[in-house]
Formats: sequence, structure tokens, C-alpha cells
Amino acid sequence: MRTKFLFLLMLCMCAVTAFGQGHKITGTVVSATDSESFIGVSVVVKGTTNGVITDLNGEFTITAPANSTLVFSYVGYKTKEVKVNGQTKLNVSLDEDSQMLDAIVVVGYGTAKKSDLTGAVVSANIKDFEKSPNTNLMQSLQGTVPGLNIGQITNAGGTPSISIRGKNTISGNTSVLIVLDGIIFTGDMSSINPADIASVDILKDASATAVYGAQAANGVMLITSKKGANGKAKINFSSSYTTQTPTNNMSPMNRTQLLQWDKDVLWHDAYTEESGYTKENPAFDLAKRMPDAYMTNEQGNIVDSDYNWWDNFTRTGSILENKLSISGGNDGLSYMMSVGNTTQKNFLLNDDFKRNTIRINLDAQPRSWWKAGVQAFGSFSNRDGQETWLPYLIKQTPLAQPYDEDGNLISFPMHTAVETPFHGSMVDDYDRSNSFFANIYSEFTLPVKGLTYRFNFGNNYRIGEHNFASKYTNNENGGAYKNHSTYYDYTFDNILSYTNTFGKHDLSATFVYGATRRKYMYTSATANVFPRMALGYNSLELADKQLTSSDAWKESTLYQMVRANYKYNNRYLVTATIRRDGYSGFAANHKFGTFPSIALGWIASEEEFFKIPWIDYLKVRGGYGMSGNQTNRYASLATVASEIGYIFGQSGALRQELSSMQNSDLKWERTEGINFGLDFTLFNSFLTGSLEIYQTTTHDLLYKVAIPSITGFTSIQSNVGQIQNKGVELNLTSHNITKKDFEWSTTFNISSNSNKVKSLTGIDSNGDGKEDDMTASSLFIGESLGAIYDYKVDGIYQIGDDIPEGYHPGNYRIVDVYADGKIDEKDRSVIGTTDPKYRMGLMNKFRYKNFNLSFFFNSVLGGKNGYLGQNTSSVIPNDNAIRENHLSEEADLFWSPRNTDGIYSRSWAAGAITPNRYEKRDFVRLQDVSFGYDLPKNVLSRIGLDGVNIYVNAKNLFTISGWHGWDPEADNTYQDVNGNNRVTGSGYAHRPVMKSFTAGINILF
Repeated sequence: MRTKFLFLLMLCMCAVTAFGQGHKITGTVVSATDSESFIGVSVVVKGTTNGVITDLNGEFTITAPANSTLVFSYVGYKTKEVKVNGQTKLNVSLDEDSQMLDAIVVVGYGTAKKSDLTGAVVSANIKDFEKSPNTNLMQSLQGTVPGLNIGQITNAGGTPSISIRGKNTISGNTSVLIVLDGIIFTGDMSSINPADIASVDILKDASATAVYGAQAANGVMLITSKKGANGKAKINFSSSYTTQTPTNNMSPMNRTQLLQWDKDVLWHDAYTEESGYTKENPAFDLAKRMPDAYMTNEQGNIVDSDYNWWDNFTRTGSILENKLSISGGNDGLSYMMSVGNTTQKNFLLNDDFKRNTIRINLDAQPRSWWKAGVQAFGSFSNRDGQETWLPYLIKQTPLAQPYDEDGNLISFPMHTAVETPFHGSMVDDYDRSNSFFANIYSEFTLPVKGLTYRFNFGNNYRIGEHNFASKYTNNENGGAYKNHSTYYDYTFDNILSYTNTFGKHDLSATFVYGATRRKYMYTSATANVFPRMALGYNSLELADKQLTSSDAWKESTLYQMVRANYKYNNRYLVTATIRRDGYSGFAANHKFGTFPSIALGWIASEEEFFKIPWIDYLKVRGGYGMSGNQTNRYASLATVASEIGYIFGQSGALRQELSSMQNSDLKWERTEGINFGLDFTLFNSFLTGSLEIYQTTTHDLLYKVAIPSITGFTSIQSNVGQIQNKGVELNLTSHNITKKDFEWSTTFNISSNSNKVKSLTGIDSNGDGKEDDMTASSLFIGESLGAIYDYKVDGIYQIGDDIPEGYHPGNYRIVDVYADGKIDEKDRSVIGTTDPKYRMGLMNKFRYKNFNLSFFFNSVLGGKNGYLGQNTSSVIPNDNAIRENHLSEEADLFWSPRNTDGIYSRSWAAGAITPNRYEKRDFVRLQDVSFGYDLPKNVLSRIGLDGVNIYVNAKNLFTISGWHGWDPEADNTYQDVNGNNRVTGSGYAHRPVMKSFTAGINILF
């Protein structure tokens, strides 16, 4: 019913057209360079909102007064005005503006010309990745913007990690601030239909992010959705189908491989000592070493079973996407409406994701002085079903069967705590999330020239339902739960803007006064031990054990911002900003924080004395600014937990105690930074690019400092220390060949970032003039936040080596860092960092007539000791080592006397210390390849279509890396020797990254 209503609504909106009185004009718009026709050029009658867009042939038809002027504009080309002078046909050519200086960039609470920018603001290239099977918008940004770091996705409908210019905090908020259509977006990026997005702009330096003050320490991403344009209704339909398989094709060992593995685990007995344990021992009988009865038959031989558990829980993945949009408008109203459907089935069974989206963007101008509109969307996500736990699936031995002779499921096939994979998937799992977003705005032109007032009222609303039931939990007595959550926030912004020109002086200013309020509620009902589970989670009262719990919170912010932009003679630029934020989570003494910034720019190439012929354009920029970081909403308060403690009241029925200590002086974490930039165009527009150099310092770090337990607490949230973050970013685009029938362009970006702990608590307990490290927290003065503090491994002890006492052949060899002749905790040291040193991206695009080809490489490199990930495994001969399976590729990497080049430890006995092994995660990946064909225009005109594009795409086609496991790039969390979270790549026990092939079609009519 909802779909039918939506379709009827769209048809009604499509009926809105504009009819003007006057002169009918037709024409064609082409490139002045190669006479190639332009699609989508805006043609507007000057001084009005009457306009159209050129079609696939570059042609347009418009009705306008005979003495009017038409304005032709197109991104990347100079705007051109042409007087009609009674003509009925116009052929117009546009000159390329390689610098795109007139391109409009979203900068927060407004827009600006690219030529007027003084901070580090970059527009992401999302158009070139529209044909990739990216269910999440963030996937289209991976590796494309220097300084913007987007991680890999390994699950259906997942959202990757996002960071800008590294890490600026220890335990403060690390999230990038995402602003959608002018409103802070707090939802999951997986709820957004990528096809609805027109642009993504990144604010990277402190002078640019200062407009968002308190929440901008980690950078800002400004996302703008598509809008309608004047002209007839345009209908765009696209459909694509994708197949997916892991980038690394692996599977667990079969029966033959597992039995050889078992012999290698028992190498000390299975092979003769005289041969150096390389020749088989004829007296060795593997069947007698099998730990469980099911592994041998009545004759005492190993069973013939070779059951393939892997094939039962994996499949060829797929993505099916269908998207439809309708846009258009007239003088008083423009609209864009869309619907989208995405269905993804990932490699692991039941790892499914379905999403339906609807969007309506309306922009109206009821009066010449009044504009109003709404950007709204609804997203309905379905993640029903639960996949089996991958490590359990891998461990299942092919010697075991899933069912007994009577056809009953065997819960523990290996006679250990490792459950059957069927337990993880044979459940009733209902997991839905509905997200709603709307920004309602109204803008008024005030009586003072250049002065406007606008208000934004933005809303985020989410409903989550997760219901689950399984008869296999609680020792197969059954368990179920129903969880319900709601989240709502609103933002109300009052924006006063002024812009005017006085001769050679251009002045603009923006004042913002706004507030946000967020609230969350959660209720859970859990039940265990069911007499019967026919109704599952819909009849929790049948269970013997029932438990309910709930949670809720609220928080609010209040802010004011003033920004002024000044330009003199089109070459001297100044931007100054100051923002004041208040946040309910801080202590009463420090509710508010103030964050200023200033940036300068100089367009040197506009100077009369600038006569360097090979430099077409050069702008120098520099800025300083400060932004803030918020604490957890209750971090400054003393909180109470329902635990056994002091008795309140006379009955003694309620016992409560304080669970955290109050800090009335907890204040804002502040990040101040400087940024220097160059924007340039060289060699007659052949090469364009930008260079950024930056350094930031974060003060008053939010961190839980350990305190004496005599206080009744172990830590208190405090402000400590400093972190320094610095880096360099370079982006280049070359127009290698530009001809009528053939074009080739290349875009390359590279960035380098590093951080360093400058100070922590300020305590010098040793009296040596050096501040103490916080070793227990893996924090070290002068080292990166990602420093790895552990033993250093230098290979594996071989038979015949001089092996120290307590160690054996096949154990990891630990470096004696302390050089005292023994291996102990003193030999732990900082051996490297999890942070990469360099990130690079390379895009090449080709066009030959109606054919288009592009390919994109992405690379992350760690330098000498960077981008290290824990990649370790150790085996000694015990029952589980014989029972449990491994991926065959991993099994081949274990050391044995017959495989002395093995990298994983497999010894007869454990060493005195079993260290962790680390590996470089460096990689170069062919991330995206697209090939498309536009059907000829003369063919399309016969069937009434404006455009048809047929394409194929390959994603993650190959990866070059020395990493062992599924994938080096996908981040997985582990705990280091101090119990602190660190990240590593996707090892053999983690999830794979998908390689995909897509075929699709786009139709415009």
C-alpha cells in the first residue's frame, strides 16, 4: 500500500511543469576545446528562475523574452551569458575552467566558491564510483581523498571506520562529525542511499572545522543530497546485480590434509629422531593418538568421514540494487524524489542485509523574498537471521558428523565446548531498524541589501527492534529476548547571513545561534529455560527465568558562531571564525568552551608582477584554529550503581554505592592546529593540484587517571597531557590527452600522518628529569598512540640451534632486548606502531567516443616499523590441536622439522614465554575497475530515451601484500599485553573481504 501511494505521489509531482510566455529558443551547447556536446548544462533566463538542462545531445529548448539574456553554467567550465536578440536558435561553446574556481563548495552553514577558500576543504569524487557495488556511501570515498581514511567492510550492509588526519585523542570521542543537508547526522551511514547524494565535502584543518567547534576535533564531513532543477521531469532508473567471493580463496582442511596436520603436530613421535624428524616412524600409529571415540571405528582405524562443514555455511554472495528517481521543477518549485531497494547476501550464510529507502527533497519560492523547503528520507533496514560464528565453523573436523544415526543434531560434534555451527544459524532472529531524517528550512531576504535569515529544523529519529529465540541456548533449554530502542534528536539553527561588494572589497558574514537535544530509550526482556518454544520470543512468559532491564539518557548542546570572510581585489583573502559551545556533559565550572580560528589566502597568480609562464594559477593559504572534543555525557558526575554497598533507608532493602567519582573541574579537550596549503594549475591547465602541511596539538586530554583505591575508586575522568599530530597531503590531477573522441586523465593522491604523545601526567617518579610513561595503558612519551609494546620475535628456533633453557625447537625466538642473557618482562619494548605511514590512491580515466574505462588503485604502507598487525598462532601437541581444523593455507604456514620456513610456532612443548608475532599490513590493491558504454543518441531518440549506459565493474580485483590471512586492510580489534584495544588485519580466524563483479544499466528519460 505504501509503495502504491508513493508511486501515485511521484506521478502527481511529475505533472508539475513550467509554461512561460515569450520567445521559443532552441540550441546546442558544446565544449570550446573539442566541440563535444554537454549533457546537463544549466540554461537559465538571467534574472529569473526559468531554466532548463541540456539533454544527452547537448540540446535545449527554452521559452524566454526576445530581448532576454541566457546564462549557461556547467561544473568545471566558465559561466557564459548570451543575449537572445530575437534569435530562435543558439549554438553556444563553453571554455574549460580547469581550476574549477567557480565551483561551489559546502563549508558549513553555507557555501563558498572554491577560489575563496582559505582552509583545507576538499570535495570528494563520488561520481567515478557510482557504478561500484557500494551499498554504503563511505565505500565510494575509500582512498580517494588525502587525509580521509576509510576502512574495509567485511559484513553485509556494514559501515567502515572513518577518520580524518589520524588520531587526536586518547579516550575522547574519535568520530568524524557528519553533517547531512546542514544537520548533524547521528544515524548509521548504511541507512543512506548513495544514489541520493550529490556531493561530499571534507573539512580537514582547524580553521575550517572551527565552525562546528565542540564536535569537530576529528574533522567534518558535509554531505549534500540531490535537488531538482528547473525544466521537464527527468526520470532516472538504474539496476545492477553483483556476485561476490572472498578476495583470498580459502577453505578448511579436508580429511587427508587434517591427518597430515595431526602427524605434523605429533612430529616428535611421528618422525624419527635420526632423520631430524623428517622421515616417518614406522612404529607410529596415528589412530591410537586420536582423542575421541567418534574418530575411529570398531576396528581401531580412523573413520572414513570427510564431511564438508564449510560448504554448508558459505555461498557465492550477491547484491541486487534497483533505484528510481524523478526530478524537475518550475519557477516556484523544484523537486527530487527517489526510492531504492538493496538486497545483499554475503559470503557467510545468513549474513544478509536489505534496505528500502524513500527520499523527498522540495525547494519552493512562494515569493521573491521567501524560500522554503524540506529534505527528508526514510530508510528501512532488515538484518534478519544470524550467521554462525566463523571460528567455530573453521574448527569443525571433517571426521565428525552433524547428525547422529537417528537424524538428531549433535550439539557438540567434537566432544568439546565448540558448538556445532548449526546452533549459530538455526535460530529465529528478527532484526529491524527504521530511520527517519528531515530538515525543514525557511529563508527570508531582509530589507537590508545582502542580508538573509534562515532557520533549519532538523530531526533524526530511529526505531530498533531485535528479537531472538533459540532452542539450543542454556544447555538446549532454550532462550529468547525482545529488545526495543528509540532515538530522537532535533537541531534548531538560526542563521543570519550577509554578503555585499564594495568596489574591490567583497565581504560576507554568517552568524549562527542554535541548539540540539538528544534522547535515547532502551527496553529489554530476556527469558531462559522454556518448556516449549513454539512461540519463541512472542511468549517469554512461558520461561522459568525472566529478566527485564531498561536504559535512557538525554543530552543537549547550545552554540553560537560568527564567521567573517573578506576578499580584496580578488586576490587577498581573510576568514575569521569564533564559536562558543555549551554541553550538558561537562562539569558545572566548564559547561562552555570557545573555539576561534583565522585563515589567510593570497592568489599570487593574480598579481601583475607574477610572470611565470608555466604557472596558470597559484594560491597560498595558511590558517590557525581551535576545535573541541566532548566527554561522555555523565563523565563529570558521581554515578550510582545497583550493587551491594552502603545501605540507604531503614529497611535495608536497597543497597547502592557510588560507581564513579565526581570531577567538578572536568573541561573541554582542545585541539589547536596550523595548516599551510598551496592550490595550483600548471602547464596551460595540464596539471592541477593542492599541497597541505599541517600540525595539531591536543591539550587537556580526556582520560581516566588511576587513583589510590583507598578513595573507594580506581580512577577518575580527568584532563591530562598533550598529543601532537602532523602530516603532509598531496593531490594531483593531470589531463593527459583531451581530444574530441579520446580523453585520458590521471588523479594521484598521497598523504602521510604521524602522532606523538608529548606529555601525560607530568609525574617524574624516578627523578631523572623524564616524565613517566603510562606503561599499563600502552602510552609512552615520544611514541605514537598506536605504539606496540611487546616482545620482539625473530623467527623460530630450529633443531640444532643453541636454544636457551625453557625453550624448544618450534618455539618463537624472542630477542633479548635488555641484553642480560635471559628472556623476561624486561625484554618488552616498543617494537613499532599500528599506524600506517603513507596512504595513496591512483585513478586513471579513459573515454573513447561512447566507451568509458576507469581503474583505481588504493595502497597503504607502513614505512619501517609502521602499520603492524598481530598475526600469531601457536600449537603444542594436545587433544584440541589434533581435533580442531584450520584453514589449509594457515596450516601450511606452521613450522615443523619438514617445514623449517614456517612462520607459526608448532613445538613439542610450550616455551617459558609464548610471545605474539607481528606482521606488516602493507598492501597495494586494484580496488575498482569500471567499463561502460553509452548507447548512440540516434538510436535512443527513436525510442524516446535521453540516455542509456550499460556497464560492468570489478571491485577488489587483486591485492599485493605480504600479510598472511584473509586481508591486510580490514581492521579487527584485539587486546595487547596490557589489555588495551589495538587493531590488526583480517587474519585466518577473522572475516574475509569480498571481491565482486557487477553488471548494470542506467536509463534516463
